Amino acid sequence: MTAGRAAVLDTGAFTVSDVDYGDPGRDEVLVRLVASGLCHTDLAVVAGGIPFPAPGVIGHEGAGVVERVGHGVTEVAPGDKVLLSFTSCGGCAACAADHPAYCETWLPRNLLGALRQDDAGTITRDGRRIAGHFFGQSSFGTFAIADRRSLVKVAPEADLTALAPLGCGVLTGFGSMWNVLDPGPADVVAVYGAGAVGLSGVIAASLRAPARLIAIDLVAARLELARELGATDVIDAGTEDVAARLAEITAGHGVDLSFDTTGNPGVARGALDAAAIRGTVLVCGAPPPGTEIAVDIQGILTGKVLRGVTMGDARPQQLIPQLVALHAEGRLPLERLERAYELEEIAQAAEDMHLGRTVKPVIVF
Repeated sequence: MTAGRAAVLDTGAFTVSDVDYGDPGRDEVLVRLVASGLCHTDLAVVAGGIPFPAPGVIGHEGAGVVERVGHGVTEVAPGDKVLLSFTSCGGCAACAADHPAYCETWLPRNLLGALRQDDAGTITRDGRRIAGHFFGQSSFGTFAIADRRSLVKVAPEADLTALAPLGCGVLTGFGSMWNVLDPGPADVVAVYGAGAVGLSGVIAASLRAPARLIAIDLVAARLELARELGATDVIDAGTEDVAARLAEITAGHGVDLSFDTTGNPGVARGALDAAAIRGTVLVCGAPPPGTEIAVDIQGILTGKVLRGVTMGDARPQQLIPQLVALHAEGRLPLERLERAYELEEIAQAAEDMHLGRTVKPVIVF
């Protein structure tokens, strides 16, 4: 056992507690965490929208140093710096085709913390086992017992605190734009929601230099940041008529590529209505199960596409090193999005993120 501390989720609230971490099992690694990003998916679990069992440890943007490795792990060794992302089975058709975000067992492995080996490492509090293995890691603590498939090794000089959010929020936003929407120089692109995911999408799109890049949000400071990160136009959805402004900006053409990061079905429907002929609306986010988007069939007969995406359709071991390189070159300014919080401040970090005071909280250990 390894003694540590973790923000344990107890029926809708975090309790920072002393916990013990078991030895890593086959294909697992014990990681001493340096930092972990806080993501809207974590907030959805806290709010009860995702059925992760409590008490338990969540968190899924971990960054740290390998402490011990379990049987079968050869990719990393003690002392290696790693970033943690989602896990997958590695054997289904989607994983074999390099689309692990669409793993056939993605939901139970990541959101429910299930499907583990018999010898898997466990987390206990006061001698009682608590839930863990969220996204193959559960990183809101001083250690994580992580799946080998969630690990991405980085250089010894890597700034783990700055890079922690690459595991989910930045990966999702950047990957969705880079891998799926793939804008070209003639495209009009709109990003709905200027949080960490949306702003990562703005950065990715700006690197492709589309004809127009429009950011839409309710928070003026985030819209100003979006403009600084490459948006050519911004729309304040709280004070402006979004549909009218999009029609004005596009001269009635409509939006070629839309990325809705809000998880709000009304926003997605508005994006679909504003889409150009043969336009695409890409939707991510984690609204409660059963949330539906109303679609006017007549409205999509012009070739419009409504598409969902998970984790930017990315393979972490491929995209994350590219993101690390872009950060090193100054083209992925993660620090512009981040604010650091101590573990004991995690409830404040969650509140600040929910209220829009912080784009991307990073919990430091």
